[in-house]
Amino acid sequence: MEKATSEKKSKVSFWEFFQGLGKTFMLPVALLAFMGIILGIGSSFSSSSMIDVLPFLGNPILQMVFRFMSSIGGFAFSYLPVMFAMAIPLGLVRKEKGVAAFSGFVGYTVMNLAINFYLTETGKLADSDHLREAGQGMVFGIQTIEMGVLGGIIAGIIVYNLHNRFYKIQLPDSFAFFSGARFVPIITSLVLATVGLVIPVIWPFFAKIITGIGFAIHKAGIFGPFLFGSGERLLLPFGLHHILVSMIRFTEAGGTAIIDGKEVFGALNIFYGELQNNLPISPSATAFLSQGKMPTFMFGLPAAALAMYRTANPSNRHKIKGLLISGVVATFVTGITEPIEFLFLFISPLLWGFHVIMTGAGFMLMSLLGVTIGNTDGGVLDFIIFGVMQGSYTKWWLVLIVGAFWFAIYYFVFKTVILKFDLKTPGRDKVVDDTEYTDEEVNYSHKGGFDASGILAALGGSQNIESLDNCITRLRLVVNDGNKIEDDKLKELGALGVVHLNDTNVQVIIGTKVTTVRNALEEIL
Repeated sequence: MEKATSEKKSKVSFWEFFQGLGKTFMLPVALLAFMGIILGIGSSFSSSSMIDVLPFLGNPILQMVFRFMSSIGGFAFSYLPVMFAMAIPLGLVRKEKGVAAFSGFVGYTVMNLAINFYLTETGKLADSDHLREAGQGMVFGIQTIEMGVLGGIIAGIIVYNLHNRFYKIQLPDSFAFFSGARFVPIITSLVLATVGLVIPVIWPFFAKIITGIGFAIHKAGIFGPFLFGSGERLLLPFGLHHILVSMIRFTEAGGTAIIDGKEVFGALNIFYGELQNNLPISPSATAFLSQGKMPTFMFGLPAAALAMYRTANPSNRHKIKGLLISGVVATFVTGITEPIEFLFLFISPLLWGFHVIMTGAGFMLMSLLGVTIGNTDGGVLDFIIFGVMQGSYTKWWLVLIVGAFWFAIYYFVFKTVILKFDLKTPGRDKVVDDTEYTDEEVNYSHKGGFDASGILAALGGSQNIESLDNCITRLRLVVNDGNKIEDDKLKELGALGVVHLNDTNVQVIIGTKVTTVRNALEEIL
């Protein structure tokens, strides 16, 4: 019995940790996406091709403003590792979050100081002209091993574990001042200093693993982007897709490039680096970025929504229109796809498989056509800022051509499958209660759109909630008993879907107002 309990706790810890880890990635990535837009606008309006088209942009004052935007936009690209080191403990711990983030910064800095000490003492510190060849770089003025984002992730995970173990510690009276939360950055500095001495010894092994993953993807040739795009959609229901995405965007698995004399890792880092330095954009980098999402996100999923609307009972269409429109706006503008995807994910594995394959095919086709549109979201903002505004070399018009085909294919397949298998997509029930698919359910109520008390009751009550968090569109919960959760009731209250990862880890897909729902639940709790 004790062994079974231990195994259950181990599984809970595994799921809770990895779904939480994926969520923490979104904090720095969200900033990176916004800063990327600033960088994209600044670089596009300061480019010579744009000035040739619009000569007034050549005004010295305007050009100074655009260069300023490019400089500020490059901030997140330059300091991404330390942001991960701070965001991971901040997002994962449940108490004293501020201390956890502070300790993340301390740990990351101390770790690099220790690496520098090891390299200096062993005579392995490269001279300034050969940093790249030696796999070394500069972090806050410290010469260290170039680990990129993975270094920040390592520091962040270690700090998270140290925080959970020591933030309540009570030291003897003589040292009582250093007890509790104050002890976390202290123990962090000691442990990460030791880690910094070990990393130079074991880092070549980790580097080979990451390079191997990247080699496998790139060895797949034209199928590399397909595997990435399909894999990301396959992992999405479990909330683990962020880990794959971050590996490709920020580590050697997404490629390497020399930019301004420095070695840069990861597809997104390469794209931002080239954009910031007005260099030609690498198609091998953008093959894993926004362009691959655009056929599906901007055209395919809206077509799926239209098919669901057209196949709904005519008397129910006005009741589901708001639900579908809000989902289309989310995917078309911001690249948030879950409000549409979770309308068919649990109803038809066949449609989900089709969607997974088409998403991967979109990545592959954009790469084959030589499109070079970067950034993260895959919506119309990325299309305009990083495609149209960057000039004709991005081949942005091919997105529209391919998108038209994607729209037709998605509409035909969804309509055919829904009708042939009589799928109960929204509005296809013969009798739909007046409260279903109202504006409240799709986030337009002046009260926030959701009955928090009803949702809490459907989750088994406050006594069933072990922990509560959220990502962009879903509540992430650890509960005492997953069997107490009423999935159908949650859907009646506006949830788009419920994912049971195991007996205690559950995700409730809410939509873009998930933060409002979480805050309301926390107030009740």
